[in-house]
Amino acid sequence: MGGVALDDGGCKVKAPDGGWGWAVLFGCFIITGFSYAFPKAVSVFFKELIREFGVGYSDTAWISSILLAMLYGTGPLCSILVNQFGCRPVMLVGGLFASLGMILASFATSIIHIYLCIGVITGLGLALNFQPSLIMLNRYFSEKRPLANGLAAAGSPVALCCLSPLGQILQYEYGWRGGFLILGGILLNCCACGALMRPLLPPKMSEAPGVENAPDDGDKKPKPKPKMLDFSVFRDRGFVIYTVAASIMVLGLFVPPVFVVSYAKELGNEDTKSALLLTILGFVDIFARPTCGIIAGLSWVRPRCVYLFSFAILFNGITDLVGSLSKDYSSLVVFCIFFGISYGMVGALQFEVLMAVVGTEKFSSAIGLVLLFEAIAVLVGPPSAGRLLDFTKNYMYVFLLAGIEVVLSALVLAICNFLFIKKKPEAPEAAVEAGETKNHSCKPPIEEPHKTSGNSEKPKNSGDPRPESVVKDSTEVETFLKVKDGQKMNVTCSPESDL
Repeated sequence: MGGVALDDGGCKVKAPDGGWGWAVLFGCFIITGFSYAFPKAVSVFFKELIREFGVGYSDTAWISSILLAMLYGTGPLCSILVNQFGCRPVMLVGGLFASLGMILASFATSIIHIYLCIGVITGLGLALNFQPSLIMLNRYFSEKRPLANGLAAAGSPVALCCLSPLGQILQYEYGWRGGFLILGGILLNCCACGALMRPLLPPKMSEAPGVENAPDDGDKKPKPKPKMLDFSVFRDRGFVIYTVAASIMVLGLFVPPVFVVSYAKELGNEDTKSALLLTILGFVDIFARPTCGIIAGLSWVRPRCVYLFSFAILFNGITDLVGSLSKDYSSLVVFCIFFGISYGMVGALQFEVLMAVVGTEKFSSAIGLVLLFEAIAVLVGPPSAGRLLDFTKNYMYVFLLAGIEVVLSALVLAICNFLFIKKKPEAPEAAVEAGETKNHSCKPPIEEPHKTSGNSEKPKNSGDPRPESVVKDSTEVETFLKVKDGQKMNVTCSPESDL
């Protein structure tokens, strides 16, 4: 897992599942909130930008689109940087970029200037924070990882509920230029979160209990250089299935939150009343994510986490299909409640499942490649739904299209995992070790009276107080019964007993 300098994953450090990991979780919570909520929070300034530069709403909408494209599309670049320099330096630089982009945007003289500053520079900065924070969270948590992912994912709806009203206040008090400048200062908190990402230190061999006469430094093999981007993940069927399913899912996942407010206005509701739907959706989402993380961490659920993720996606797609039949405000409120639950479940599980599929060592490369494919879907999905709306003039078809895409994603993930992913057979050494641990973990071996057998041996020392012989298989004799003459047999209940 975490290396001392580069976090290359070469040192297999046990995840502490707590301790400093809670500080890492807090940093990941903040970063996730900024990454997902900031593109939506910037939209409160669009009307002022339209007046300032004389452009249309579609022109200002490109700001959020470019920002999201940078967040997802730079995944491979983030993976390369993390593999070469480590998580903390990348996040510190990313925080500076995120802040610098907003500060430069406050001096913008054209909409193109804002595209470059907010969309490219700030988007790249947020990307350099988002992906490394998830990698560090994966390294610090193992047993409690589903809960940690759920809590970190809750940062998105919490930040959205805070940043959107804050943006409106800043725009009213200081105008869009002053608002951008203050938001740039707020984004400097990404650097503070990056400073929390302390690498895990490998234990020293000389300090490890039960280990004596550690080998000299001269006997140690030099560490191989970390790969810039590990494409071997594509050999894993589980990763390929996950990538295909996630790309299909993203086509329709973000469509309902974009169009639900306009749908409510189309039905004749007031602007304030219509905007309340997103507040309801976000409030439900806040509680759904950590709750789903707790459920995913249960001992009988975690091995089947992929199927729980498939259910969450299916639940979301069916909600879209049923929501397409909404004809009044009350039905849209019910839709937002169920959509918030399912959307929160998907948000809490998507990276947890990816971590479980590829493992810690390849996660830094896997998440970059997955985000690259999702970036393409993010750019295609909402605009396609908008064109469908322009052609049909009916929101029902937009929600139906989104629902069909999400349901298809759930079916691909569940069916392909059931048909093509088989449980890997346990390696012989692992099986022997598991059997030995099971038999010797907490109790000393039970001594039995000597039985005549071709495999039995006479004790070398006749003065040994133990019984004359103990029936054991050859593997256990070699592993556990090599004791000095006259020394009693004893196996302690500690992790080192597996060695």
